[in-house]
Amino acid sequence: MSYQAPIKDMLFAIEHLAQIDQVAQLPGFEDAGLDTAQAVLEECAKLAEGVLAPLNWEGDQNPSALKDGAVKTTPGFKDAYRQYTEGGWQGLQHPQDFGGQGLPKTIGAACIEMINSANMSFALCPLLTDGAIEALLTAGSDALKATYLEKLVTGEWTGTMNLTEPQAGSDLALVRTRAEPQGDGTYKVFGTKIFITYGEHDMAENIVHLVLARVQGAPEGVKGISLFVVPKFMVNADGSLGARNDAHCVSIEHKLGIKASPTAVLQFGDNAGAVGYLVGEENRGLEYMFIMMNAARYAVGMQGIAIAERAYQKAVAYARERVQSRPVDGSMKESATIIHHPDVRRMLMTMRAHTEGCRAMATVAAAAYDAAHHHADAQVRKDSAAFYEFMVPLVKGYSTDMSIDVTSMGVQVHGGMGFIEETGAAQYYRDARILTIYEGTTAIQANDLVGRKTARDGGAVARAIAAQIEQTEAALHANSSGAAQTVAARLETARLAYLDVVEFVVKHGKSSPNAVFAGSVPYLLLAGRLVAGWQLARSLLVADALLQKGQDTAFMQAKIVTAQFYADHVLSSIPGMRDAIVAGAGSVTELALDAF
Repeated sequence: MSYQAPIKDMLFAIEHLAQIDQVAQLPGFEDAGLDTAQAVLEECAKLAEGVLAPLNWEGDQNPSALKDGAVKTTPGFKDAYRQYTEGGWQGLQHPQDFGGQGLPKTIGAACIEMINSANMSFALCPLLTDGAIEALLTAGSDALKATYLEKLVTGEWTGTMNLTEPQAGSDLALVRTRAEPQGDGTYKVFGTKIFITYGEHDMAENIVHLVLARVQGAPEGVKGISLFVVPKFMVNADGSLGARNDAHCVSIEHKLGIKASPTAVLQFGDNAGAVGYLVGEENRGLEYMFIMMNAARYAVGMQGIAIAERAYQKAVAYARERVQSRPVDGSMKESATIIHHPDVRRMLMTMRAHTEGCRAMATVAAAAYDAAHHHADAQVRKDSAAFYEFMVPLVKGYSTDMSIDVTSMGVQVHGGMGFIEETGAAQYYRDARILTIYEGTTAIQANDLVGRKTARDGGAVARAIAAQIEQTEAALHANSSGAAQTVAARLETARLAYLDVVEFVVKHGKSSPNAVFAGSVPYLLLAGRLVAGWQLARSLLVADALLQKGQDTAFMQAKIVTAQFYADHVLSSIPGMRDAIVAGAGSVTELALDAF
């Protein structure tokens, strides 16, 4: 079964939850209303379904390979990338000044999901280029922008993010790559970087590496890190490519999943030194790199939603055709397709509800990003930015954690056949496994949620979100349907449990940090479950209203049932999660270290 983009559900979230009509009133987005969203999504679906999805299995079976310092990508990838760039997809959300289309993130996020659902290994290349573009737009000099941005925005060149070293994973204070000033404004860069996605490949003629390094005499720790552009090929004054820079791929990793995506070990400066150009100011590299990281973290959250959607579609197709056993209710005398069995339906509903809930959460977050960057009112920009920043660790951390459960459940729906590689279900499970690790593990997202997003402002933003959820509860209570009443009750209980955790974090963050951080990941997962459930509750209200008007009856009824399922089976777990966080920290840290 091939991939089919869930355009209808995406447009529902874009129109009714993210309120694209309001996004289209923002300066610069006047032409980006629902009609534009639909047209863009339909075109993106053609590329995803017709070009990228057929290469997904091929990429798993015939991964990228390194020979004589050059990486040859999976057969078909180079041509697919040409079609991707010729369609203008790399520049979808980037400024028109540099050759982009300047569309809102609210629309772009759905396209990111489609590309990743179709072929996550392929999608990783443009994902990193997006991050490089954001960093240069924010901190690059006019000269750097003039040299690199248009080529990156069109996709003619690709970008990478170089943080990790053999001794420096998440602790970037340990970075040893060094940069020596040359007196002419350039630097010579020396060092080794590992886990560099698309650090070497054959799909574009140049690769623009953004590299963290220390300038001689810089302060110790993260305060002494600077950011540099180090191109694979030097760029001449007229924009043409010159000599090969002293930056080379020495190996690529052999991985559990995303096998078609080359994960490179890059060596800078083995000969005379790699020529680098400072981005912004010295010693502010980590600040600039976090611009890339935030863009990438949201996109990785979209990858989680994307792979969950693909696994769900695969599981539904199999459940519709696999015949096994008679229904337990005696409704059929012969063996039936397994979609008739209650437990299979429970698994499929779980997969569906989680995926739709996270898609809705991410779409609403994207609209907040657009408002934060484009709204005319300064207070709206500030409030929207605070909301979006709170959402980023949830979109990244919760959606990716969810995807591992959903893709695993997809294997379970297939039974023994799911454990066989030829079926294809296992690839989604393997591919999903990296998502909670790269661009910051779930614990790192949780540390951000606890420290920067909750404790720092005394829980103000966290409580403001709870107040918005309470408004949705009031709207549900005002609705006479049984489904609305059920969801309202579950949502209220979950919200109150969430507020208990927020209070615990704020009260004990400084006095008992071990206790708080022992529950940091559970807090992130609890908050993610709540916000996704909130958005499904909003979906229920919209669907019920449209159902009363006779619009798309089957789709709207499915929306209502999915929201009710999520409330019954996911929101209902939140009070227990609260109890573990607030009262269970002691048992996390009490066991003596030598007893492990």
